[in-house]
Amino acid sequence: MNNSRLEKYARLIVECGLNVQKGQEVRIQCGLDQPEFVTMIVEECYKRGASKVNVKWSYMPVTKLHYLNRSLETLGEVTEVEKAEWQERVDKLTCLLWLDSDDPDGLSGTDNEKISKANMARYPIIKPFRDALENKYQWCIAAVPGKDWAHKIFPDLPVDEAVEKLWEAILYTSRVDDDPIAAWDKHNKNLAEKCAFLNKYRFDSLEYKSSNGTDFKVGLNENGIFCGGGETTLGAGVYFNPNIPSEEVFTSPMKGRAEGLVVATKPLSYQGKLIENFKIEFKDGKAVRVWAEKNRDLLEKMIAMDEGAAYLGECALIAYDSPINNTGILFYNTLFDENASCHLALGRGFNNCLADYEKYTNEECNKLGVNNSMIHVDFMIGSKDMSIVGVTKDGKRVQIFKDGNWAI
Repeated sequence: MNNSRLEKYARLIVECGLNVQKGQEVRIQCGLDQPEFVTMIVEECYKRGASKVNVKWSYMPVTKLHYLNRSLETLGEVTEVEKAEWQERVDKLTCLLWLDSDDPDGLSGTDNEKISKANMARYPIIKPFRDALENKYQWCIAAVPGKDWAHKIFPDLPVDEAVEKLWEAILYTSRVDDDPIAAWDKHNKNLAEKCAFLNKYRFDSLEYKSSNGTDFKVGLNENGIFCGGGETTLGAGVYFNPNIPSEEVFTSPMKGRAEGLVVATKPLSYQGKLIENFKIEFKDGKAVRVWAEKNRDLLEKMIAMDEGAAYLGECALIAYDSPINNTGILFYNTLFDENASCHLALGRGFNNCLADYEKYTNEECNKLGVNNSMIHVDFMIGSKDMSIVGVTKDGKRVQIFKDGNWAI
């Protein structure tokens, strides 16, 4: 891959994604797949005035060995060192970058129940730190190719060619062109216009229909708003883009208001395994029944992680005619596949999808209808013929999506 294009991508992530401020610390979580690119990111962070950049490396085969060989008690432990690291992030509001390159099948053969129970044991210890960080720091998820991930997508190509082709797809969908910063400024303005249109109507509910069997109605929060593109931190007021790429306009629905059936249109990569050809039935806002051709047990365990895991935390609107979907690639990666077409998310909702959310505590946001859970898992339901209608409190119906794309 041409170094000048990678340098543009690194600059985009640091300047537009994280928007690192002078004197801030940065934490980078990444695999061992692209050390040269990670070096570019570190250099860009220091150019932006970062005071310190820490890189935390991981390697999925080693992670898999931990899951296979450690006891449940050990996996569920949060050490004093980890607590101190979390507290330091809270105190310093450290920027967080996750460079994803994971193998979609990297944890195949591990015990789903053991992993779920370990996460459940860790969650109540980590939650106070996460709550203290909520909407107060810059974070960004972006991607780099891993050999196993590239081979999964392009199994008929030699590995080096597969990695190169995946690089091309990542850069294209991330708008890395002659001036990616200008491209993202234009893109963010477009998403903001769509949010403004939707927020003007203050819809009471959304109705989804598709020929694949999706027939679903979700209630929206009367205090809710649609968001999309960049976000602004509380306190410091720093504008950043948490996902590169991103095509979504989204909101957190009202907990307890969802009825009907949704059919997934892409596999879900969860805990290093793929859940395929699945659908979920909702009643009184809760997922009450699931079907899946592959890893149904994992899907069932996921929605039983805690009380909120079976409720929705997000409704995201993305045109079927999106740059990601138009590549024709199934990425087996939520960052990309969730931005290919419309998706829902089970689990935790977003406080900043409430108007004037900064006036409320986390507990108050939950009481106002934002779902609370240890998980937030996106799954794709967008299709070529999907229709979405917004319904106002007085019964007015507005066609938002028609034939899979924006109708506004």
